[in-house]
Amino acid sequence: MKFTGSDISVGTLFSFVIVLTIVEMYFSYAHDKKLYTKKDTWTNIYLMFCAIAVNLTMKFATFYLLDYCYQFRWFQIHNAWAYWITLVLAQDFLYWLLHTTGHYVRFFWAMHVTHHSSAHFNLTTGFRSTVFEPLYRVFFYLPLAFMGFTAMDILFAYLITQIYGNLVHTRSVGKLHPIFEYIFVTPSHHRVHHACNIRYLDKNMGMVLILWDRMFGTFQGELPEDEIKYGLTTQPEDTGAFNIIFHEFIALSKDVKKAPTFWNKLGYIFNPPGWSHDGSSKIAKQLQKELQETEKTTSKVGNSVKSFG
Repeated sequence: MKFTGSDISVGTLFSFVIVLTIVEMYFSYAHDKKLYTKKDTWTNIYLMFCAIAVNLTMKFATFYLLDYCYQFRWFQIHNAWAYWITLVLAQDFLYWLLHTTGHYVRFFWAMHVTHHSSAHFNLTTGFRSTVFEPLYRVFFYLPLAFMGFTAMDILFAYLITQIYGNLVHTRSVGKLHPIFEYIFVTPSHHRVHHACNIRYLDKNMGMVLILWDRMFGTFQGELPEDEIKYGLTTQPEDTGAFNIIFHEFIALSKDVKKAPTFWNKLGYIFNPPGWSHDGSSKIAKQLQKELQETEKTTSKVGNSVKSFG
């Protein structure tokens, strides 16, 4: 078997992530930081292998579709530096779009919710993959093929940015230099993304660059007065792997069944999580608006964790 430079690069970087995870695990237990629990860590690993299985199943279809669309490319970038910089920037923006869709459309949230279901936050949380994302992710990246990027290069760029995305799943690193914090996604930014505090819901969608969030209004910094609580607004009681993957689909199907009209049913599927036909529950933006009004009235910024029960 012949290994390419891309294979070796990805293998080396992935091994680096594994080593860092073991190191963080060791220091967590050695200093009683309680960053990890055995059940949660094994669930993360199990879900990672589920995602790998789906990825492998979709690998050829994904490559074929990207390669097919490449034939109809609109233009070609010949300078190597311009090619790779443009590819990484475009791919990172399209990931932001994919990720944002996963938070603002409930059908896609039903798949993405798996990644947010842990009440812990550590490097293995990055392994807690959106299991079914490989089934639809390629459609968000098709523009890259039309822009003249080869299927192999698109997949390689995706793997590299994914590895970076894994590294920011940590509480062991505080805030970095302000310039770095302004441009790139950092552990501080991603801690916010995994929080269930009202203020932090649906924020910081970027993988590598936080600039997209700053540009499109989804950025939120980590505030010391609003201590982060990790997980979902309503944690599933059954934390078995099957329920972690399918619990939101079950809840969604119940809401669709009880909806009185066809348009209400579509509303539950395509509106943001929390939308209801009768106003009995609220989406994140409504809750955040109420929070802003309360803080404006009281002139006080405080903890925005709420019991959603």
